[in-house]
Amino acid sequence: MKIAILTDSNAGIDINEAKELGVYLAYTPIIIEEETFYQEDGLTKEKFYAELKSDKNITTSMPSPGDIMDRWDKLLDEGYEQIVYIPLSSGLSNSCHAAIQLSEEYDGKVQVVDNHRISVTMRQAVLDAIWMADNGKDAKEIKEALEANAFDSIIYLTVDDLKYLKKGGRVTPAAAALGAVLNIKPVLRTVGENFDAVDKVRGSKRAISKMLDYTEEYVNKLLENNDTSKIRIGAAGTFEKEEDANSWLEQVKERFPNIPDIYYDPLSLVVGVHTGPEAAGIGVSLILREE
Repeated sequence: MKIAILTDSNAGIDINEAKELGVYLAYTPIIIEEETFYQEDGLTKEKFYAELKSDKNITTSMPSPGDIMDRWDKLLDEGYEQIVYIPLSSGLSNSCHAAIQLSEEYDGKVQVVDNHRISVTMRQAVLDAIWMADNGKDAKEIKEALEANAFDSIIYLTVDDLKYLKKGGRVTPAAAALGAVLNIKPVLRTVGENFDAVDKVRGSKRAISKMLDYTEEYVNKLLENNDTSKIRIGAAGTFEKEEDANSWLEQVKERFPNIPDIYYDPLSLVVGVHTGPEAAGIGVSLILREE
């Protein structure tokens, strides 16, 4: 059966990687001073972060229902028999629930996965979906497997400047102001729903160290019932300089020398709206595929 795998910008898969993987992207709008841009259509990292740091009004929106249905219709017209759509976690956006409702008009040909993931863990779900499709699973079976596996993942994140979380209503203005004065850095965690603060420390180095400690605890828990071949770790961030991204990746590799294929994946610009520049993240996934 010919199955199309479709995801959105929040998975951090850019248009070139999508072509290499053979997956499709639903574009997530970024609105800068009421003008709409898309990362996939050429909004560069340099332009985006320059605009963000200039304190322009920048927001995100979910893909429009019309655009989503157009993508589905086009894929089906191109000869795909079924579609697996993996959007951003329903705990972080309404786009998943909206897509589920839209899919009811497609008689089971479109399966929307409520995967409860974002960024590097969402990327791993996409890779699992590709593997399952290549190994004979139909769209419903892929959806069921991904949803059963959804919470076998975690992300930790720290940001450099709380003002971007303040803009998105994630922290109060008073907390952001106090954090700036005292150099307080939050350590945030998501297991598929909202990002929750699990720690607050002074300075970026301590925040990074805490993130690695928490991640190590989670990995050790997974290793009680799984071997290292089933665990994937992705370092992520909104670093503007390549050397900073490489430095973060090396720190993660040094902490987890026995985990294979640790990689760095830039956080999408859509996520960057809410984290600001110089954020660092790390995600752990228990994968379904055999490699």
